[in-house]
Amino acid sequence: MQFSPLANPLATVAQLETSGSQLDGVPSDLEDSVRFAGARLTQAAGILLRLPQEVIAQAIVIFTRFWVGPEGGSLAEHDAEQVSASSLYLVSKLSAFQRSARSVVNVYAYLHSLPFTFIDLDQLHEKKDAQEYYVTEGTYQLRKKALFDMEQRILKILGFRLQVALPYTLCITYLQALDVFGHPRASELAKRAVAYLNTALLSPQLLYLTHQPPSLATAAIYLAAKDVGIKLPDVEWWEVFDTDREELGFLVVGLLSVGSFAAAEKEKWGDVKIPLTVDALEAVINARDVDGTHET
Repeated sequence: MQFSPLANPLATVAQLETSGSQLDGVPSDLEDSVRFAGARLTQAAGILLRLPQEVIAQAIVIFTRFWVGPEGGSLAEHDAEQVSASSLYLVSKLSAFQRSARSVVNVYAYLHSLPFTFIDLDQLHEKKDAQEYYVTEGTYQLRKKALFDMEQRILKILGFRLQVALPYTLCITYLQALDVFGHPRASELAKRAVAYLNTALLSPQLLYLTHQPPSLATAAIYLAAKDVGIKLPDVEWWEVFDTDREELGFLVVGLLSVGSFAAAEKEKWGDVKIPLTVDALEAVINARDVDGTHET
């Protein structure tokens, strides 16, 4: 079977309803928290590794795909932190921006050393201490093996289907088609639209796994235009870009909900680190059992 370079393999309803983690007894709300934190961790590591956003986005999509469906990876068996590292290493290796295993190991060791989960992504470009963080040779050898082992596991789980079509270029193309670049605030509009596309990577609704790039780009433009105050054509222009009103409405709601979800996660966890390893996750689940807390 041939796949379009502009389309992604989407998750099925059955895959979205049940995951390997849930089958292994991981509560769905905890799974959402770990996936969200793992995606942010991938973004943070990519920034510290000086990778372009397109490569980081592909790695986040691969990271997210790994956990989807009953045949997907389980948080009860695999460290989310390790899946994040191996996803980023694997995607960078397939791009023009390869990063060494040592660089990836050092960056993830640095991020692991931070006492909090909610890293300010905007300030990571200024982190000089991250560039000077190194693990010992013995630790590096162990973590390099773990990096390679998980890389093979990811390939097996995904059936070597690593194609990730992104909506960034389409977004700019659609803006050109809508003839908005003559507007004095067009640059702000484009930046806002790209920001929404980056936000979608963190969506608990897994928007990059349920919708194709044209629809994601269309929804991002729709919201960005409202934010910036640029009037788009009065006709249903989104249909030209293969997006109907119902899908556009769903994506708009999904994109707008990410901010409230992120705020709720930050309030929920506070200064406690979200468990990104199997042992840490097990400890949280056991603590819930003791407290009688069983969120689903």
